[in-house]
Formats: sequence, C-alpha cells, structure tokens
Amino acid sequence: MGMNVGSSSDEDQINSSINTTPLVDVMLVLLIIFLITIPVVTTSIKLQLPKEEIQIRESKPENIVISVNADSKMFMYDTPIRDIRDLTDRLKKVSKMDPQPEVHIRGDLTATYDGVGRVIFACRSAGISKIAFLTEPAARE
Repeated sequence: MGMNVGSSSDEDQINSSINTTPLVDVMLVLLIIFLITIPVVTTSIKLQLPKEEIQIRESKPENIVISVNADSKMFMYDTPIRDIRDLTDRLKKVSKMDPQPEVHIRGDLTATYDGVGRVIFACRSAGISKIAFLTEPAARE
C-alpha cells in the first residue's frame, strides 16, 4: 500500500475568488438591527408639538370666491346673488371650464350654517368638485 503525500498539479492553483456569503450575512444582521432601533430612538422623547390651525392657501385668479355675510346674503366676488337658483346657474357655467376652478367660501363668523350650507348645496348641484373655506389665521401671542 502506498500513500500519496504530495499534491497533484491540479490542486496547486490559487483560489482568488472572495467568499461574500459572510459579508452578506453581516450586512443583513446590521440592517435588521437598524430597522428595529431607529424608530425607538426617534420617538423616545415625548413632546407635544405646536399645531397650526389653518393651512395657508394662495388664492388664484381663476378661483371663484363666494361670500356669505352675517345676514346669510350671498355674494359672488362683490356681486349680490338673488337666490340659490341664481347661484347654481352661475356655478354650472363655471363647472364646465377645463380645468375646473375651485370655489372658495368666505363665511362671516356670525353667519348661520344655513347660509353657508346653501352655498355648498349649490356647488354640489352645479357639479363643482373642489370647495374650500377661507379663514383668517389666529392671532399669535
């Protein structure tokens, strides 16, 4: 019986490829650790952040502004509106425009909901899809 102690010529070649499996395993473990710890770190301090009451909107010239005063009288820009039918007819013409403009409702602080509700009803009847309410920002102290 003989024993081969030396290496053959096929085994003498150097393996120069990099084994990336351990690197991928380490990176996945680090990713999981970061995904678990980041939400804990960012929300560890409980704060009550200030909240703004209104969102500042820039009124575009193509937007329609309807005002409702304290007596529930309606105005489109500065023109008085006779009744709800008159308002609906005017808004039907506006609703056919492309792109359709927004309707901004300015309601007086002391106006009843009925007056503002009639404007909303007229907008929906005319097919207006975007309605917004205009307010004034609260006084800062």
